[in-house]
Amino acid sequence: MTEALAPAETTQHAQSQAKAQPSAQAPKAVKRQIVSFQFLKILPEWRRLPAEERAAHKRAFAQVIERWNQVDKFATITYSTVGMRGDCDMALWRICYTVDEINQMTAELFATPLGGYLQTAHSFLAMTKRSQYLIGHEHEGQSDSRGIINPGGQKYIFIYPFWKTRAWYLLPPEERQRLMAEHIRIGHLYPRVKLNTTYSFGLDDQEFVVAFETNYPEDFLDLVQQLRETEISAYTLKDFPIFTCARMSPAEMLDRLG
Repeated sequence: MTEALAPAETTQHAQSQAKAQPSAQAPKAVKRQIVSFQFLKILPEWRRLPAEERAAHKRAFAQVIERWNQVDKFATITYSTVGMRGDCDMALWRICYTVDEINQMTAELFATPLGGYLQTAHSFLAMTKRSQYLIGHEHEGQSDSRGIINPGGQKYIFIYPFWKTRAWYLLPPEERQRLMAEHIRIGHLYPRVKLNTTYSFGLDDQEFVVAFETNYPEDFLDLVQQLRETEISAYTLKDFPIFTCARMSPAEMLDRLG
């Protein structure tokens, strides 16, 4: 039979046990992700090359993407913008954990034969961050308010950089939350649209990059139109260019180039 502890010893024992075991209430730290949206344009000279040479170029480019993709470490989701944008032909959505990885992977892509025929039309760099606003419930699969990005399997994505006015940042926190509540309420009316929000303060020109995934472009159109009618829209400084992108495998994306 063990000896009973004195009251003081009992308190000390409980405190030491509490220190030894992490609290179940403590939030789990989330490692923030680096997010890159790169939009590339193929030079017309490339389409005049022999078919066999173009095929070899595409294989080498796709192999770089495949080599870099590692579960829970580095992801590249590929999209075609052919016929949807005049200034770019494809989009790469990359998610990793360091800026150096984006730099190195991009250098390897440009070192391929196809890279010599590519121009960067637009490029947005951002990072994940836990939302400062009370979001309420999230759509299935949505987790950007917790500081991570989990891309869905939707066919289309709509991407644009976003700036708020300086007047927005001077509003009291309670007023910003009130205005955001209406914005969030409308977003929840469109559960087939998944929002991914990333932050660019100090990393790039824009303040945010937003990416809406959906299989239903009509839902996104109606959502954006309804959001224009909200009070918070008066605090939008700029929210374009907007990119409509169709998700497909790297090989199919490259085949759409010609």
